[in-house]
Amino acid sequence: MATGRSDVLYVGSAAGFSGDRTDATGPVVDALIEAAGPAVLIFETLAERTLALAQLARRQDASAGYEPLLDDLLEPILGRCLKHGIRIVSNFGAANPQGAARHILAMAARLGLRNPRVAVVLGDDLLAEDESLWRARLPDRSVVSANAYLGAEAIADALRAGADIVVCGRVADPSLVLGPALAHFGWAMNDWDRLAGGTMTGHLLECGAQVSGGYYADPGFKDVPGLANIGFPVAEIHADGSCIIGKPSGTGGRIDTHSVKEQLLYEIHDPKAYLTPDVVADIGSATVTEVGPDRVRLTGVRGHPRPDELKVNICYENGWLAEGEISYAGARAEARARLAADILRERLKGLGLLRVDLIGVFSVFADDSGKSYSQRQPGHGRDVRLRVALSHQDRTAAERLTREVNALYTCGPAGGGGVRTSIRARLGLESCTVTRDHIHMRYAFIEDET
Repeated sequence: MATGRSDVLYVGSAAGFSGDRTDATGPVVDALIEAAGPAVLIFETLAERTLALAQLARRQDASAGYEPLLDDLLEPILGRCLKHGIRIVSNFGAANPQGAARHILAMAARLGLRNPRVAVVLGDDLLAEDESLWRARLPDRSVVSANAYLGAEAIADALRAGADIVVCGRVADPSLVLGPALAHFGWAMNDWDRLAGGTMTGHLLECGAQVSGGYYADPGFKDVPGLANIGFPVAEIHADGSCIIGKPSGTGGRIDTHSVKEQLLYEIHDPKAYLTPDVVADIGSATVTEVGPDRVRLTGVRGHPRPDELKVNICYENGWLAEGEISYAGARAEARARLAADILRERLKGLGLLRVDLIGVFSVFADDSGKSYSQRQPGHGRDVRLRVALSHQDRTAAERLTREVNALYTCGPAGGGGVRTSIRARLGLESCTVTRDHIHMRYAFIEDET
C-alpha cells in the first residue's frame, strides 16, 4: 500500500452485511494507520430485510432499531480511530440513526475516550417523513418500513462540518464511500466521471470480503488461500476517481483481476448504466489492472447524469412462514421421505401451496409449484432430509404444518428423526420511485446527553 500521501484517500471496509465477522476490523484499521494519510472506515450493514426487521424492533422498543452488533464492531477500534483521525461512516443506524449515535457517544464515554462528533443522515425514512409518498401503492397493507435510497451529499456535508462519525439509515451502499471522496477531493456534484469512479470504488468495497475472494472461492476452480483469515478490502482513491483495491498484509484471501471483475458486475444489471442516487455509472470501457500482489487498479469508469427519481423500498406484513424438517437414513430413505411428503400434502390440503424439498437429493433446483419434484424419478438416496414450508396469512393455519411434521415421529413412515420446526412473521417487499423534490436529505449532529 502506498503510504503518507495526502492526495490519496484511504478507505477500508469492515463489514459487508449485518452479522459479518466482527474481528476483521482490526487488520483494516492497522492498514489505515500504516497508510499515514487521510483515512475513512466504512461498515455496510443494511440489507433490505435488515432495515424492515430494525423497524419491527423499534416498534417494540423505541430505543432499538439500529445495528445489534454495534458494540462488537466499534468497541475494539473506536479509540484507535479517534486517536489517528480515521473517520467512520456507516449505515448501521438502520431504522434509528439517532439511537445509534447516542449509543456511540455513551460507548466513547464508557471507554474513557474523547467525545466524538457524531452526525446522523436523515430523510430516508418515509414513514416518518411523508406517508403520502407510498400509501397509495399499498392502501390495505400494514407497512413496516418505507425508505428512500439517499446519496452521498449529506455524508460529505457532515464530514466537511467536522464529523468524526457519520451514522446513516438507508443510503445507497456505494455512497458510503463516495461521500468521503466528495468531502476530501471537493468534486462537484456534476463531475460525472469522478463521481462514477468513486461510486464503483464503493461498489467494490460494499460487500466486504467478497472482493477479497470470499464469495469468489470455488475449490479446484477458483482457489483462494487463507479463507479462515480473509482480509477485508482497503481502497486507495485518487483525485481523478481511479482507485487501487488491496487488503491488509498478512491476511488471507485473493485480490486480482478475476475477483475484482466479479464484484464489479455484482447486482448492477446493466454495466453501462448502473443507476445510483449520485450518478449513472458506466464500466463498459473500464480497465482492471494488477499492479502488485493483491493490488488491482480500476480506471476508465465513465459517468452520466444521475436519475431524476430515487428508489424507495416498502416492506409490509405478509403473513407467516412455517417450516418443518425431518431426516430419514438407511435403506429406502428417499422413498420414506417422499411418503412423508405425500402424507403432509394430504393432511394440509386446502391450506395453500406446500413447498417440498428433499435436502441431499433435490432441493436447490426444485421449485415452489412442485412440478419439478413430481417429474423427478425417485432415486435411492440413503441420507435424506425432508423440508416442507407453508406461507399463510393466518398464524393458526400456518402452525398446523409444524404440528403435522412433529406427528410424523410416530404416525409414520418409519425411522424419521431430528425434527425441527419454526414459524416466523413474513415480510413482503415492493419498490417504487419518487422524485427528488419529495425527499428532504440532511444531516444533524447528535450531542452527548450524559
